[in-house]
Amino acid sequence: MSDDHDHHDGNDDHELRVSKIRDGTVIDHVRGGQALNVLAILGIDGTNGEEVSVGMNVPSNRFARKDIVKVEGRELSQDEVDVLSLIAPDATINIVRDYDVVEKHRVERPDVVEGVLSCPNAGCITTGDEPVTSRFSVLEDGVRCSYCETIVRDEIASLIDT
Repeated sequence: MSDDHDHHDGNDDHELRVSKIRDGTVIDHVRGGQALNVLAILGIDGTNGEEVSVGMNVPSNRFARKDIVKVEGRELSQDEVDVLSLIAPDATINIVRDYDVVEKHRVERPDVVEGVLSCPNAGCITTGDEPVTSRFSVLEDGVRCSYCETIVRDEIASLIDT
């Protein structure tokens, strides 16, 4: 791609530069192309003035490509992390305070998620007028509705209740 130009200790002009955040959350090692779904899960669409940095399809040591999302002024709740784990099972959550990472952990997929996904089955009791909270068992490759047994493997992000 380039000839042997100025290479400085791995800090050359090809390195991704995204400014550090003072306080908030960095969601790293998101599978390439999923960053916008991460923002949708968090209910971030830019209308509330949140400061967000997004890197999509950037080089990664762990994957061929990854996405990274930085959200200033917000620490994620456990419910948000649980839902994130469904579309970004390899993600790392970094909590930043005063420019320092004070917590760093990998997401863990829960056994069950409640009240965060809508069942795609129009006949499911959770999609009608009944006051029934949705409940899905988390499978290796998707989720299963605990009421009607519908299994969803693709497009889980589109079922997220926001």
